[in-house]
Amino acid sequence: MSEPITREEAEHVATLARLQLSDDELDRLTGELGEIIEHVSELAALDLDGVEPTAHPLPLVNVLRSDEVRPSLDRAEVLAQAPAVEGDRFRVPRILDAP
Repeated sequence: MSEPITREEAEHVATLARLQLSDDELDRLTGELGEIIEHVSELAALDLDGVEPTAHPLPLVNVLRSDEVRPSLDRAEVLAQAPAVEGDRFRVPRILDAP
């Protein structure tokens, strides 16, 4: 099996990705990139006439519920159970240094 990518090309890809690789890592990257390129070339050889382009293999539907007003907790009842309240809000400790 011949390498579809040279070591110099793999080194160039690593440079573009701003990766500093050892010689062993560069050898491994060269082989791995070669395998990826071979796999992509096999995919490119497939007959895809009549196959619709898609971003996902399964049809997706919105699984979120519709945005409807529904009954919720009573604000006064909830605030009555809070350890600290300021106006009509929960009072929480300051976590950021603010002027």
